[in-house]
Amino acid sequence: MPKVKIEKKSRIHNEVAKQGIQFNKDFGQHILKNPLIITSMLDKTGLRPTDVALEIGPGTGNMTIKMLDRVKKVIACEIDTRLVAELQKRVQGTPYQAKLQILVGDVLKTDLPFFDICVANIPYQISSPLVFKLLLHRPFFRCAVLMFQKEFAQRLVAKPGDKLYCRLSINTQLLARVDMLMKVGKNNFRPPPKVESSVVRIEPRNPPPPINFVEWDGLTRIAFVRKNKTLAAAFKHSTTMAVLEKNYRVHCSLHNKEIPEDFEIKQKVQDILTRAEADQMRARTMDCDDFMKLLHAFNSEGIHFA
Repeated sequence: MPKVKIEKKSRIHNEVAKQGIQFNKDFGQHILKNPLIITSMLDKTGLRPTDVALEIGPGTGNMTIKMLDRVKKVIACEIDTRLVAELQKRVQGTPYQAKLQILVGDVLKTDLPFFDICVANIPYQISSPLVFKLLLHRPFFRCAVLMFQKEFAQRLVAKPGDKLYCRLSINTQLLARVDMLMKVGKNNFRPPPKVESSVVRIEPRNPPPPINFVEWDGLTRIAFVRKNKTLAAAFKHSTTMAVLEKNYRVHCSLHNKEIPEDFEIKQKVQDILTRAEADQMRARTMDCDDFMKLLHAFNSEGIHFA
């Protein structure tokens, strides 16, 4: 007689089981249930009674309630209307109700208001765009304590020469100081995710470095496509050269500069790399200062990456 497959029951959080709310994997919903980790994350932010705190993905409000005890106001951004209703019920009729503002929708598409600190157990699939949305947010916030997939967190803090050092590492470290705080095992969540997690503290550099981030991002994108190759090799790609030549011609047109008939973008790029002593450098070992010097060398010769 063939075996009958037993249908797996969905893992449902105890507090919302009565409403029949099942967590949505598309939203990366894994509720942090360990109160010790929640408290530790809040402690690491240095919360003040006058602070406005932003929480992304509050879920059923385990962290939200603890935060409301410590700050003037909490702004919670939640995409799932079922969990919004659950959070509203949790504070209804309490002193917390007046201190909580809920933004319903996708945080990546939401105009974020002013906040002092950010604390979040982030849906892992939006980690990278969310980090840069926060870092480019104005006015500046004081710090963010965020939960990420372990490998993503390791890339954020990786240093030149590390195996995981990449464009994410240097772009983040240009705009902020990043520190690893703690590792968090799967069993601290409900339902447990398939990956291990880590908590990272991000403190924006204020004032920010005097650099055009779009230009910077364009340069690092080229360099890190082949991070183990020399920059001389990385810049030889025909598509890259075509974009740089187009940008150069636009620059010359705007500044009334004549372009010689025998002009070759490849030769100009090679000359700049050589003069900057960067032609034999590799992206995997270059720090922010190295890339700043290189970007200045290109820009001063009319080569732009935006």
